[in-house]
Amino acid sequence: MSRILRIGLPKGSLQEATFFLFRRAGYNFRVNSRSYYPQVDDPELQATLLRAQEIPIYVAEGILDAGITGWDNVLETDVEVADLGELLYSKATSRPYRWVLAVPEDSPIRSVADLQGKRIATELVHVTRCYLARHGVEAAVKFSWGATEVKVPELADAIVEGTETGSTLRAHRLRIVDEVLESTPRWIASQAAAADPWKREKMDNIYLLLRGALDAEGMVGLKMNLAREQLAAVLELLPAMKQPTISPLSDADWVALETVITEAEARDLIPALKRVGAEGFVEYPLNKVIP
Repeated sequence: MSRILRIGLPKGSLQEATFFLFRRAGYNFRVNSRSYYPQVDDPELQATLLRAQEIPIYVAEGILDAGITGWDNVLETDVEVADLGELLYSKATSRPYRWVLAVPEDSPIRSVADLQGKRIATELVHVTRCYLARHGVEAAVKFSWGATEVKVPELADAIVEGTETGSTLRAHRLRIVDEVLESTPRWIASQAAAADPWKREKMDNIYLLLRGALDAEGMVGLKMNLAREQLAAVLELLPAMKQPTISPLSDADWVALETVITEAEARDLIPALKRVGAEGFVEYPLNKVIP
C-alpha cells in the first residue's frame, strides 16, 4: 500500500494564508470552491479542509494523522494530541491570537474577581470555565453563536472574545479586563501517527519546511561585487545571520559577497554599500530560511 499522511487544514479565515504558507514551503494545493478535499502535488499527502475547531477532534481520534489548528481549539476540545510545533502566522498579523475578557467601557467590572455570579458569553466555553476556576470565581458561562461583542450589557455582563488587533473591541466600545489565553497555530498529530516512524519523519519534514518559509518572511538574499581592499569597510556595514559568503572572482583583486538580510535593511544598506565601493548588486526573495 502507498504511504499516505492524512492532514487537516483550516477552512475559512486561515485557509488562504495556510495555502500560501504551504506554497512557499514547496507544496502546491488546488481546491475547488465546493470541495473539501484539495489536491496537492505530493502523492504522500491527503488533505481535508475543516473548521479549525474540529481538527483537534479528528486528529485525536486518528481519523486524521496531523493538522494545523489554533492552540485555543486544542484546549477547548480537551483532547490528547501531540504538539509538533508552533506556526506563527494568521489572517491579519503574525502576532499570537489573544482571547480576552472584555466589558463595556463604563462597566464596574475591573478584575476577574468582579465576575462572581455574573453572565459571560463566549465561543470558548471550556477554556473560560477553567480560567474562572483557577481564580476561584463562579459565573454563568454561555456559548455564543457569533456577534459576541454586541451581547453586552443586555445579554451578558462580560464576554471572552478572540482578537488579533483589538480594533473590533474598540469599535464596540469594549474594555479589556484580562487576557484569558494566548493562542498560535500549531502543527499537531495523533498519538499513533507521532509514534509511527514514517509518519513522524514525514510530519517533521513538513514542519521544518513550513518553519523555514515563515522564517524567510521579510528576508532577502543580497549579492554584490567589491574590491578586496574595500572588504573591511563593507563588512563593517553589513549585518548577517552569521557570516556572509565571500568568493574569489577571476580578477584576484575582487571578490563576490553574498548574505541574507531583511528587506528593510537592504533598502538602507545598498546605497551605503555602493558609496564604499560595492557594485553589481542582486537582491532576490527567499522562500525558506533553515538554519
